[in-house]
Amino acid sequence: MSHDHVDEKLVRMANQIATFFASQPEAVRTDGIATHINKFWEPRMRRRFFEMMDGGTGGFLPLVVSAAPKIKRPGEGNSGAVGVGADAAAGAPGGHGPASGESLSEPSVPERTD
Repeated sequence: MSHDHVDEKLVRMANQIATFFASQPEAVRTDGIATHINKFWEPRMRRRFFEMMDGGTGGFLPLVVSAAPKIKRPGEGNSGAVGVGADAAAGAPGGHGPASGESLSEPSVPERTD
């Protein structure tokens, strides 16, 4: 797949997210865009996003540009990222938590043995 095709898709996706959040109250727009991209875009996509942003290319909507400072740059620390804390990611005491393979979204219910 060509770089141009990937770039167009990234711009389209970012602009679609911005278009959705443009219908939300102004106070939540940039946070909403940044949170969505931080949560759902893999580092490779965010890295390319910032390459395009830093290069002044892409055709991103102004709302995307205004959300960019809140989007996590790949390779930076987790300070502003939405997600689990370092303690949760490392595993809780007793071998529980996401690091031991437990899901964050499913309740821990003991399996029945009878």
